[in-house]
Amino acid sequence: MDADDLDDRARTLTGCVPPRLVARLLERGHEREVELQAGRGEWFCALEWARLLGRRGRRERALEVLAPYVATHWWPAARGQAELLEDWGRAAEAIALSRPYAEAGDRSALVFFARLLARHGRGAEAFSLLRAGIQDWFLAECLVDVAEAAGMDEEAAALLEARVEGAAPACDDPDCGNLRREPSNAVDLLATIRERQGRIDEAIALLHRRETTSVNGRDQLADLLARHDRITELRAYAACEHHGHAVQRLAEVLEERGDIDGAIAAYRTFGATPSGMWHVVGELSALLVRHGRSDQAIEVLRLHTEHDPEDWIVHLLCTLYADHGRSREGLTHLDAIKTRSDGKEDWALFQMRLPLMADCGLLDEAIEAARAHPDGDTCYAAWAVSDLLAGAGRAEEAAAVLEQHPKFNSSLRAERLIDLGLVQDAVRLLQQPRGGPTPPAPELTHSDASPF
Repeated sequence: MDADDLDDRARTLTGCVPPRLVARLLERGHEREVELQAGRGEWFCALEWARLLGRRGRRERALEVLAPYVATHWWPAARGQAELLEDWGRAAEAIALSRPYAEAGDRSALVFFARLLARHGRGAEAFSLLRAGIQDWFLAECLVDVAEAAGMDEEAAALLEARVEGAAPACDDPDCGNLRREPSNAVDLLATIRERQGRIDEAIALLHRRETTSVNGRDQLADLLARHDRITELRAYAACEHHGHAVQRLAEVLEERGDIDGAIAAYRTFGATPSGMWHVVGELSALLVRHGRSDQAIEVLRLHTEHDPEDWIVHLLCTLYADHGRSREGLTHLDAIKTRSDGKEDWALFQMRLPLMADCGLLDEAIEAARAHPDGDTCYAAWAVSDLLAGAGRAEEAAAVLEQHPKFNSSLRAERLIDLGLVQDAVRLLQQPRGGPTPPAPELTHSDASPF
């Protein structure tokens, strides 16, 4: 067993049984196959089998399963074992196992190790390990979390304030107002600490200085205002924040308070601005559905697609039509979009017809239409047809369709084979080596930029 080979297969999810299909094997009762592959170098099988053994009280056997992987000095294997040890109340062993990786400079190992220490009353030690890496956004985020556990918020704040004050111009252009901060999330993290300390006004003032307001679909300022019941300020912020994440938080607060009409009105007001509805149409339709107003949700989406038939919005609309017994109306709407496009319908839109047709009892017609489409002989068309057949209980046909494209869809082909009980065939298919050069591993030791 080789660490580089394990890492390559785990990163790319090729040449191995991926986590999703390990779970499927277990769901279908193929524990013996998972156990067998765990002993043959299949990391995801080994990890899940060890977890299962641990839950059954066979902890030493679980460690034996992971031992050959840990022996390669591959960090994910060590982490997997450390997580099990901690779960079993053996934190000291988990700490001892993780320490060499953290001290060797592995960035992800350092964060894991620091959080592990903090969870077990050693926050000050964790803080000390992290402070030298304060310029790294990933390590700085961990340091702020650790500081809370260690009671060292003021020390963390001082480090971050120095980084904020030391921000330098991003370029040599005298007209450029952008600043380069290291870490890039220094302002956000400092605001987190000030909020924890009860210094809410300072936290708000800091967050108004951000250049990037939203991360992973959430806005820290909007969340802060909501937590502290500063709804008037949240309304004002929602009116000027163009991503729609602040109005989403406002609507969530109103919904939590039972003011459904107020939440809907907030979205509609934002949606009345140029391009505003594009940002919130999904959230508005979901809100309407949650409160039994599916007809209104469909109408909101339908009207929007008449002006802007983006694939993801049309997909939401077609899903709602199907979920509420109105699949034929969905087909009619797709016909209207096709007519407005001079009779042209690319695959992204066409494939939305297929489940609607199947729902209307037109499964065979849907399959023929897919095959007749200009993209009907592609691997992605085969994937869509296979899904239709599998959903109709025609598993053998679903698998046969994918065999027409043996170089593609291997994961889905293996899933179909598992469903047919052909487990060994599925595993052999997944273990076929990937063709072409291996992409380089991502550099994890240093980053100059935020990941967002």
